[in-house]
Amino acid sequence: MAAPQRRPVVVVLGSINMDVVVTAARLPVAGETIAGDELHVTPGGKGANQAVAASSLGAEVRMVGRVGEDAFGPMLLEGLGSHGVDVSRVASDPESSSGAAAILLDADRQNRIVAVYGANMRCDDAQVREAEAALNGADCLLLQLEVPLETSLGAARVARCKGVPVILDPAPASALPAEAYALVDVLTPNQVEAAALVGHPVDDVDEGLRAARELLRRGVGTAIVTLGDRGTVYASADAAGHVPPFYVEAVDTVAAGDAFGGALAVALADGMGLASAIRFASAAGAVAVTRPGAQAAMPSRDEVERLLRG
Repeated sequence: MAAPQRRPVVVVLGSINMDVVVTAARLPVAGETIAGDELHVTPGGKGANQAVAASSLGAEVRMVGRVGEDAFGPMLLEGLGSHGVDVSRVASDPESSSGAAAILLDADRQNRIVAVYGANMRCDDAQVREAEAALNGADCLLLQLEVPLETSLGAARVARCKGVPVILDPAPASALPAEAYALVDVLTPNQVEAAALVGHPVDDVDEGLRAARELLRRGVGTAIVTLGDRGTVYASADAAGHVPPFYVEAVDTVAAGDAFGGALAVALADGMGLASAIRFASAAGAVAVTRPGAQAAMPSRDEVERLLRG
């Protein structure tokens, strides 16, 4: 599978965070102080992670969002830029901190996380206007739910008017208004998020297909439900099916969903058929879990294609 001659253009409106990760043998109880083992400060945020994933696979990526005017803001923008992401449409907010997450990990990799979304939650009509400009000549708009929903919906309305497909990763899990389904061309919940949307468990392939068809009835163009080690199911007006997973030795699963999302946007923008695009995205997610970190774990196109060739 040769790389495309024209680079697909992906616009991402979403969160940009700094993750502060502390590892320790165990997690402290209330009121206790213990000695930790390691400290890692690394860029994150679902929007930024997916932007890096798409850029690493060869897309031209235009990021829209907000960071704070604090120490993290320039670091976050520099990190995205180092991965080839255009950050010229990311605003610097003087009245808010950058988004951040404090993550405690024990020896069994169990975690406790406190996320402060900061400037991300101050995205507003200014970011909708930036997205409108960024969508000129774009192949798709990629959204998540770590910025205000109304901002994402505003950008989706603009994309719909411009004829640009909208891909929504409904994470973290949250209820969606009826209008959201009608504005979304491709909805990509994981099994937890799908269960929250449809109101029943999504624990296997059959339940995943049932959930995908329900989301289709609500108005989305295509529903794709990722099921972890059970693979991925999908439903559209023309087809429904199951894409098996790739089996790899997982080191760190934190980047899997975002690698999938960014890769799916690239594959669909490249004109791949739905099942092929899902397989490409699944391969990207599989490569990402074989190494630690989020943005640093995003695979290149060559790595994905090597796994696809098997």
